[in-house]
Amino acid sequence: MIITSLLDTDLYKFTMMQVVLHQFPGAQVEYRFKCRNAGVDLTPYIEEIREQIHWLCTLRFKESELEYLRGMRFIKSDFVDFLGLFQLNAKYITVRPAPLANGEIEIVIKGPWLHTILFEIPVLAIVNEVYFRATQIEPDFAEGRRRLAAKIALVRDDPTLAGANGPKIADYGTRRRFSRLWHDEVLRTLKDELRDNLAGTSNVMYAAKHGLIPLGTMAHEYLQACQALGPRLRDSQTFGFESWAQEYRGDLGIALSDVFGMDAFLRDYDRYFCKLFDGTRHDSGDPLEWGERMIAHYEKMRVDPKTKTLVFSDALTIPKVIELFRRFNGRARLAFGVGTNLTNDLGYTPLQIVIKMVRCNGQPVAKLSDSPEKNMCDDAAYLAYLRQVFEIRS
Repeated sequence: MIITSLLDTDLYKFTMMQVVLHQFPGAQVEYRFKCRNAGVDLTPYIEEIREQIHWLCTLRFKESELEYLRGMRFIKSDFVDFLGLFQLNAKYITVRPAPLANGEIEIVIKGPWLHTILFEIPVLAIVNEVYFRATQIEPDFAEGRRRLAAKIALVRDDPTLAGANGPKIADYGTRRRFSRLWHDEVLRTLKDELRDNLAGTSNVMYAAKHGLIPLGTMAHEYLQACQALGPRLRDSQTFGFESWAQEYRGDLGIALSDVFGMDAFLRDYDRYFCKLFDGTRHDSGDPLEWGERMIAHYEKMRVDPKTKTLVFSDALTIPKVIELFRRFNGRARLAFGVGTNLTNDLGYTPLQIVIKMVRCNGQPVAKLSDSPEKNMCDDAAYLAYLRQVFEIRS
């Protein structure tokens, strides 16, 4: 089986789920799957994907896993008690060929947010591994190891980059990994070879297994849901940040900046939020421009950018990490989340697959990021309204 533990997911799923339990337990949501690769036919693999999801829905948290979560300072005991009773339910997810029968598949997750939030990451990992098992019968792991070693050498063999004063690189690659076992090997290699340059991993299971720091705060779905849960649409971003701060009281203080684009984010991210949050995360648009704008914004708000963290996480490669580190080192605290380029680089074209929230409480929700191809919403009227409310002109 591909997924063997409910901890085999990203930390931010648990941190968001705790907010849902405490503040939005009645929210109803809908997620949809999309493959951005042209010409990829996933329909031959539907039955195996269904079988793997059926197995996923039999899993329960083990007592040792609950104790691991209970040991995190920001995870509350009642949430862990809830997870002790939790099980994913197959009635909330459907997998079928897309209506146009053009080689695409349709995955729809619909139900209570509290009971569906943990589907996304393992389902994406399942689709990836099922696909690559079928298309790469004898994977070229030697090539994968060669590529991984070359990336590590770029950092380890450069005295200006290696060590505690160099870039802090984290694994963010669960959802698009080549396979579970390859992900494990990559992390073991990174731990042995990168040492002080390895900040941790977003994957909770592997953080526990390898003694790494689990990393993550919030994802786009959280701020998207706030479009339907907040007092009014215009205030949904500030409502999301306020609700997060209410839950974590200064912990997990990295704000996501691209749900409505950078301009709208900076309008809302005033001096109060600049001081309240530890930093911000980049996930779309030009990272160099984003970093310069964030530093300028902190200075405008009379907040020292050297005390704040810039987290870069959009389609990073190790050469891009090095470029960003050299540009911003000493001007702010820096962190880098590298995903597909670490966990699915064996010489094959990775799947560009996502599962995004499209509705909350029956209302359309969307993100309007700084990379338009990342936007996902099936309601054109709502997108137009969103652009008007947040003064988004592109």
